[in-house]
Amino acid sequence: MNNIIEIKQLEKKYGNKEVLKGLNLTISSGQIVGLLGPNGCGKTTLIKTIVGLIKDYKGTILIDGNPPNTYTKSIVSYLPEKTYLSNWMTVKDAFYLFNDFYTNFNIEKARDMAYSLHLEETQKITTMSKGMQEKIQLILVMSREAKIYILDEPIGGVDPAARDYILSTILKNYSSESSILLSTHLIHDVERIFDKVLFLKDGKIELDEYVDTIREQKGLSIDALFREVYKI
Repeated sequence: MNNIIEIKQLEKKYGNKEVLKGLNLTISSGQIVGLLGPNGCGKTTLIKTIVGLIKDYKGTILIDGNPPNTYTKSIVSYLPEKTYLSNWMTVKDAFYLFNDFYTNFNIEKARDMAYSLHLEETQKITTMSKGMQEKIQLILVMSREAKIYILDEPIGGVDPAARDYILSTILKNYSSESSILLSTHLIHDVERIFDKVLFLKDGKIELDEYVDTIREQKGLSIDALFREVYKI
């Protein structure tokens, strides 16, 4: 498998606070990777650096062999933790915005997903619950024909009954040749879709391992191992 992401000796500071400390990792094509760690460990900083929102870092980041640039933005589909849609928009407006902005956006796919999730295209963002807004953003992100999908807390505001449906939507709507990097605190609900997990601790990768290997060698679920490593 080819590495879609390669990071070597990544360092990032905010003032005197060192958030990422010589971090190294690789992600291969065709993998769903969980990025896990407690609040403040640097997960969102790492994600923003990969997608090119943070530029003042030290080290090397390669995405499909390229440093973060215009090309990498065209192959990375990013779901931030916070809502980025304007309140005046309807679902249809959001679809047309992405259709105009991204050449790899599949509007018919987005419409099919919205229908499956019982979302009306005429509904305004301002009238939606946080969970509904997350569904719309997830639809937009997963409807791009990208090489890597980076999802920061994609189901944090979704009710438990909808989580399985959202996860199955993610699985159905990405190519097996693409990869997903998914950050979440809801490990128990999400771990079944992971091929591999990364534990981030004190600015470095504490664990980089395949899920099957962890279960075979340690006899633990990912959630149980997380609690052991971080002493929750």
